[in-house]
Amino acid sequence: MKALTIRQPWAGAIAHQSKRVENRSWKLPAAHHGARILIHAGAQPDRNAEVHGDHLDVRSAIVAVATITGCHWADTWDCCGPWAFDEVYHWTLADVTALPEPVPARGALGFWTVPDDVLAAVQQQLALERNNA
Repeated sequence: MKALTIRQPWAGAIAHQSKRVENRSWKLPAAHHGARILIHAGAQPDRNAEVHGDHLDVRSAIVAVATITGCHWADTWDCCGPWAFDEVYHWTLADVTALPEPVPARGALGFWTVPDDVLAAVQQQLALERNNA
């Protein structure tokens, strides 16, 4: 399974708030359209961000799972709501599931393959969540 590293507070906003668009300077590769991915909170925060709330201080960990449902160039931000920026690609997200406990992992640029032990820890938490639902 692939992961995408996203700086905080954005990764936490995807996992625990209503952020369902990821702003990127590059177009989503076609192979990832419709893919289920892991959301990784990067080691470095976005110092320019002004988002507040719980779960936004986790670093270097998988915090959620999401499905990428689309990608489009946005001349304006208003097509995807308050989390969207203009003049970037909007990657739309759905079926976001926050992990009960962040799973420590070292990130990378772009899409990256999660080590087997990290994936096993994520899958264990997701299975427990399904069984408790």
